Amino acid sequence: MTLSISRRNLTLAAGATASLSLIPGRVLGANGKVNVAAIGIGGRGGGVIKSINQTGIANFVALCDVALGSDHTAKSEKMFPNAKKFTDFRAMFDQMANEIDAVLVCTPDFSHFPACMMAMSLGKHVYVEKPMARTFQEVELMMRAEKKYGVVTQMGNQGHSDNNYYQFKAWKDAGIIKDVTHVDAYMNKGRRWHPWGDVKAFESGAAVPENLDWELWKGTTPVAIDYSNKLHPGNWRGWHQFGTGCFGDWGAHILDTIHQFLELGLPETISAKKLVGQNDYIFPMESTINFAFPARNGMPAMDIDWYDGVKNMPPVPKEFADREMKGPGKFIYTRDLTFQGGSHGSTLQVIPYEKMRELLQAGLLPKDFGKNSNHYMNFMKACLGEEKTNSPFSVAGPLTQVLNLGCIAQHLGGELKFDSTKMQITNNKTANALLKDHVRKGWEQYYKL
Repeated sequence: MTLSISRRNLTLAAGATASLSLIPGRVLGANGKVNVAAIGIGGRGGGVIKSINQTGIANFVALCDVALGSDHTAKSEKMFPNAKKFTDFRAMFDQMANEIDAVLVCTPDFSHFPACMMAMSLGKHVYVEKPMARTFQEVELMMRAEKKYGVVTQMGNQGHSDNNYYQFKAWKDAGIIKDVTHVDAYMNKGRRWHPWGDVKAFESGAAVPENLDWELWKGTTPVAIDYSNKLHPGNWRGWHQFGTGCFGDWGAHILDTIHQFLELGLPETISAKKLVGQNDYIFPMESTINFAFPARNGMPAMDIDWYDGVKNMPPVPKEFADREMKGPGKFIYTRDLTFQGGSHGSTLQVIPYEKMRELLQAGLLPKDFGKNSNHYMNFMKACLGEEKTNSPFSVAGPLTQVLNLGCIAQHLGGELKFDSTKMQITNNKTANALLKDHVRKGWEQYYKL
């Protein structure tokens, strides 16, 4: 892969370029507030904007969305009537880069990358919704940009600043979680693409909504495609070209602490054990994907089975017999103990519960994790230099790349062998080519670092 990106997409006058400081905090913290711009302000973006605003230290100076003025964006626009409005993030940065300290990127998965790269190149701190990006290459470039430009970053897997994060760390440090050999993780809620059946092409012929800039929405997408309500708003996630399916959506909320604190890095093999409704356009109706990780830093080799699909449930451990399965969640198997957990910030339980009571009574289970900033406050305080983010790109990037690899297995099936030194899939040329995407003309510069 060629991993490179230029500093800007738009050509700025020499004087304007010279005036842009790459040192975070040049105007940061004026009046105790961080000047924030939001890119993608409807749907999930609206929720993130609300949560960031509730920190009390955000000053929203710009709002950007390709559907500006629509019902989809109305709530956010009304919340900040004095913020400058843009449909194109490139124009926003061109006009007011020196007024922005931090950027929220809450666009669809496939369009996270260019907005984040441009923001970082201008020295702006970045909060981006999970997963970081749609392709393995894009994530790699984002990690390199984070390091090059020295900015604060945070991926929006919100539970990574909640009790599950602090509990997992404390239990591992105390030797309670050790010698993990296998994990079953699952998400079995229905997905938007499940009713679509055998999709054989992108839809065409629908009228573009009045307030939507469809060409901008497509961003870097290399394929010519007409507007469809199965893409916008909100339905893009089910398409290989635009989203990361159920795994990219939920894996970051279920596997995050496992991946970080067990130091998993990247897998040696990724195997599609079950695919129901495998399709060249949309994600399967059901899938079971296995990830095999080597031994590392005194920890044994282990593997993860991921299950999605309404009826595709993992095996239930004997310690959990006769109890109701509630998802999404996970079972963690070690040589000595079995753990059961949910998603986001929900804490782990040792099962059977009698064993957990025994460990608690013996004083062996740390249970006081203190008062900590939530994910949004953690990001904002990091922008002010008061904290370090819990899910920076250096941590969230390798996790997202595991998700990217799983999505390729869901697309193609079979077993994929991955060389983490060469960053290549070695036994399948088609799969290896999917580590990156072709890029639409006019957007190539973001891929040059």
